Amino acid sequence: MRIYGIDFTSRPKRSKPIICLAARLEGARLITEDMTEWPSFEGFEAFLNSAGPWIAGIDFPFGQSRKFIEEIGWPPTWQGYVKYVKSLGRAQFRQTLDTYRASHKAGDKEHKRQTDIAAGAISPQKLYGTPVGLMFFEGAPRLLEANVTIPHLHQGDPERIVIEAYPGIMARTLIGRRSYKQDTKKKQTSDQHAARKELLEKITGPATTKLYGLSVSAPNNLADDPTGDQLDALLCAIQAAWAWTQRRNGYGAPEGTDTLEGWIADPTLALR
Repeated sequence: MRIYGIDFTSRPKRSKPIICLAARLEGARLITEDMTEWPSFEGFEAFLNSAGPWIAGIDFPFGQSRKFIEEIGWPPTWQGYVKYVKSLGRAQFRQTLDTYRASHKAGDKEHKRQTDIAAGAISPQKLYGTPVGLMFFEGAPRLLEANVTIPHLHQGDPERIVIEAYPGIMARTLIGRRSYKQDTKKKQTSDQHAARKELLEKITGPATTKLYGLSVSAPNNLADDPTGDQLDALLCAIQAAWAWTQRRNGYGAPEGTDTLEGWIADPTLALR
């Protein structure tokens, strides 16, 4: 099976492209192949529409929380509110979220999905710091337009399957909360490089087999990228490969997954 791991950004450019790692799954062995950079959404869109069969893990929130959707009055289906979000445009989307946040009391401004709480992830409404809200805005409508299948969210082309990945949960499982990446050059450190090397060693060692039921073959130079984007793409590919091995079991989604919110594919969450 062809496997892809994609590290996403809401504003791709040459200095910060979308990273796509291709791999193949042979039995329980995941073998990495080539790395592709997309400095614009054009390459990402072309990939989504490329012929299957394949499964991809992509690092951005595919949905918003049920509480937020219901309180703000957006359409009560994933397809419905994703279409609505696209119709707003980026500027109005930002303004809508800013207005919502301003109208709510502290502690009730940005809501998390069930899967975010379980994974320790930030709210998909977040616009600042790590702007996952903007990643949702740019990513989710493109998934819907490409008519890929997103288990438990959207039934599209069964040969092109996409799952929501979250590298952070796998990285924390393997090396704790150590910092291993930094986009700002002057803040990049030797300790982060050491953490990336250790992370890659554990990815390609028995820990991944124990957690994900997979052995992983990947080049050592993936640890040399100080932004960590290449390693994150690999982690996304592992989560996608694991989800594929669980395809007869709902792709590993936990029981009671909210079909309005979506879910993050990882075995540590499937057990909750």
